Amino acid sequence: MMNEKKRNCWEFKKCGRQPQGENAFISGVCPAAIETHLTGVNGGKNAGRVCWVVAGTMCGAAVQGSFALKYKSCEQCDFYQAVKEEEGDNFVPLEVLKSLFLS
Repeated sequence: MMNEKKRNCWEFKKCGRQPQGENAFISGVCPAAIETHLTGVNGGKNAGRVCWVVAGTMCGAAVQGSFALKYKSCEQCDFYQAVKEEEGDNFVPLEVLKSLFLS
């Protein structure tokens, strides 16, 4: 069985805000694409698989704030749902992250 590469948020959303992406020059590089503290989480490069915990990411046409401000909308995100499904039992639920960032 072939091991499928898991996509990062910019690959899934096709926002073009990854380093050297088509929209990075105009809108800036997405903070999730350059966040180094989360490298390796859920198999993603940097924070690309856990963009919901990185402040300043863009979703739709809006730049999002901190995790505390955006977690409700992230729970409804199609990328969040895809990661949750791909990771299965290894998924870090939002409840754990909520306790870290909202306590």
